[in-house]
Amino acid sequence: MKKVLILGGTGDAVKLAAQLSTIPEIEIISSLAGRTKKPAALVGQVRIGGFGGAEGLVNYLQEYSINFLIDATHPCAGHITINGAIASQIVKIPHLMLVRPQWGKVSGDNWIEVESVEAAAQAIPESVNRVFITSGRQQLEPFSQRSHTYPKTWYLMRSIDPPDIELPNSKVLLDRGPFSLEQERKLLREYEIEAIVSKNSGGDATYAKIIAARELEIPIVMVQRPAMPEGKKVASIEEAIAWLNLHRN
Repeated sequence: MKKVLILGGTGDAVKLAAQLSTIPEIEIISSLAGRTKKPAALVGQVRIGGFGGAEGLVNYLQEYSINFLIDATHPCAGHITINGAIASQIVKIPHLMLVRPQWGKVSGDNWIEVESVEAAAQAIPESVNRVFITSGRQQLEPFSQRSHTYPKTWYLMRSIDPPDIELPNSKVLLDRGPFSLEQERKLLREYEIEAIVSKNSGGDATYAKIIAARELEIPIVMVQRPAMPEGKKVASIEEAIAWLNLHRN
């Protein structure tokens, strides 16, 4: 029996665990950071909580005799991806990063590209009074700080769980993607959104907001992905399964 640890927290990770569970002599363990209070149902074993950096992940891989490590975290996760690359090298086990392709700007898109959520809050045009935040519920402090300078700005925040802090002059929508183009058009019009803040997540689940913004000529402050460590990367679940089959035989 070979053990596969999936660093999860994404829809891709859920699908990957389900498909790998059908392969004989493979034991699946999915690791979640615990940030989402109601995560999607997972097949196989599930552990919740951080590891304590790269050193803690090394200890876990060794203690539980993990044979393969697959990183299927959010493309903007950053630290856990780096820790996974470091830990797998130390333990000397095969390591794969499942990275969905990022969105590319096309004709009609009005993107303000920034390197961080902190920079995104500062990059919102001064003339904008109604902002749709889709960059995550745990990084709202920069927008709270911005409210001191621009007290008239109103924020719409969408996330799976309630945010960690309450933004002044705001509304929270609790919802989980995927979202249709019709839904996103309606939302942007209903709330008279003038700018969107988003991370470059890639994938199809939330791309409809990008199309809707393009149609309605709404600018997007787009937070770029952090640099990823060197190592084997694939863009699809099918490729990840093929990689595992190659290495386990």
